[in-house]
Amino acid sequence: MTCSVIILNWNGAQMLRTYLPSVIANTAGADVIVADNGSTDDSLAVLKSEFPSVKTIVLDQNYGFAEGYNRAIAQVDTDYVVLLNSDVETPANWLTPLLDYMEAHPEVAAVQPKIRSWKKREFFEHAGAAGGYLAWLGYPYCRGRKGSRVERDNGQYDTVATVDWTSGACMCVRTSIYKEMGGLDAAFFAHMEEIDLCWRMRNAGWRLACVPQSMVFHLGGGSLSYDNPRKTYLNFRNNLLMIYKNRRCPWIVLTMRFFLDYAAALMFLCTGKNGSAKAVCTARRDYRTMRKNYH
Repeated sequence: MTCSVIILNWNGAQMLRTYLPSVIANTAGADVIVADNGSTDDSLAVLKSEFPSVKTIVLDQNYGFAEGYNRAIAQVDTDYVVLLNSDVETPANWLTPLLDYMEAHPEVAAVQPKIRSWKKREFFEHAGAAGGYLAWLGYPYCRGRKGSRVERDNGQYDTVATVDWTSGACMCVRTSIYKEMGGLDAAFFAHMEEIDLCWRMRNAGWRLACVPQSMVFHLGGGSLSYDNPRKTYLNFRNNLLMIYKNRRCPWIVLTMRFFLDYAAALMFLCTGKNGSAKAVCTARRDYRTMRKNYH
């Protein structure tokens, strides 16, 4: 059983200094690899001088989260690969429960640990919490997260659960399945690309799980803040594309989403978030253009 832990980095020298030491110290038995996504800061110099034991994959430009990982994973041939955000702290023995569960359950394509907040360490973190699900209308949600509010971890989700999607903040996936599924959709660039991949894996008959015997701490919002219009744009656009690609007979849902999305844009406008309102409208326009690329 072999495993690669791949951290995708873009202009994150300080993130590497803060979080990479815990990964190196607590990830025995696996290759720790930093894939640099065309950074223009001193990330490569920091890796060379301060973390010489870490393998690097140097990409020639910023390909985004999705294609950046695709290009990095194409260069590894281990049994498993972990997609790990650069702002994740890993405690002792975080990886073993994930790999043990995968080894014991060959029907499982991907797993995630319990993800808690790096800043408020007793609380779950927004991006993944204790396992992800999809509402009928295509909205993602998590155990341990209600809307934008996260719960304190009191052990209420300490059982392994079958989930609809595993978080890209820390996802352990069978390398062969990742490649067979075509990896993350590069057109998404970033945001919800892992949910789309998970949906495709489930459509192909694979199961996904959250294994809370493993736990990591995620800063979150390290690349874009939660209220950034760019993030709003990517979330709305990619969510629509994901529904169009993966849901059987999606038109009822997409018709309802037409009204709900513009209602969201109106809400943003009424609360003074003009950039987010414009982002929703632009996302819908680009979704209509991009969906022609999919069957």
